[in-house]
Amino acid sequence: MNNEQLLRMQNGKGFIAALDQSGGSTPKALLQYGVPESAYSNDEEMFTLVHEMRTRIMTSPAFTGERILAVILFEQTMDRLVEGMPTADYLWEKKRIVPFLKIDKGLAGLNNGVQLMKPMPELDKLLKRAVEKRIFGTKMRSVIKEANPAGIAGLVAQQFEVAGQIAAHGLVPIIEPEVDIHSPDKPACERLLKENVVKQLNALPAGTKVMFKFTIPSEDNFFADLMKDPHVVRIVALSGGYSQKEANEKLRLNKGLIASFSRALAEGLGARQSDEEFNKTLAASVESIYEASIT
Repeated sequence: MNNEQLLRMQNGKGFIAALDQSGGSTPKALLQYGVPESAYSNDEEMFTLVHEMRTRIMTSPAFTGERILAVILFEQTMDRLVEGMPTADYLWEKKRIVPFLKIDKGLAGLNNGVQLMKPMPELDKLLKRAVEKRIFGTKMRSVIKEANPAGIAGLVAQQFEVAGQIAAHGLVPIIEPEVDIHSPDKPACERLLKENVVKQLNALPAGTKVMFKFTIPSEDNFFADLMKDPHVVRIVALSGGYSQKEANEKLRLNKGLIASFSRALAEGLGARQSDEEFNKTLAASVESIYEASIT
């Protein structure tokens, strides 16, 4: 673990940019950027186009460590180059931005009101590669749709089990148990989630460090007490389908909670924009999300 990066994640001002769209969500991200599905004919062409989009974001003068603490990368982004450098090296050495890697393989079907992570039989191999590529931490997502006690307990247990595997490689896991913003039971889901997270945190070995990525809670400052736990490096929030404006407004009401936005960060960016227009739009997004994150 890089101690300079750990201190930055614990104490730095800013937010996390999520540039980790995978096979399932990449077409949507490209479409939002103004690249239709007719522009590519296979996955390789699609991933090349999305890497060009991500490279344009990462190399923009608006995208620096002054406002952005970290970036979550997709595996293919980690393996590619930015300005001739491995992506993680470029981010840290040129921008002072901490690199994370999305490691989950997508969601299983809905069962007991939740969607667990699909099995990851090759995870240890991926984690070894992440360490070699100088990645600091990882991120993995599962989803809660209903306030089902057994479902939520199982989901949190799965997240912490995999987090232990990640921590054994010297990486810091971001545990992401997303509560669907459209769930009619959202506050009840969050209460059950928090109860189970506290139990699992209390069982962690001393010295194990984790982060959390939560949906912005229905009750302001609901996760504030978790921020004080010695195992917790930082708690970040996903935009979860809210617009950038709405996500920022909700985020401002939660002291110490910082953004980890994907779609909301890229809102307004377009493939056909001039560099001046692109950088101006990105700078405005970065500034507004930063301001919401430092409350």
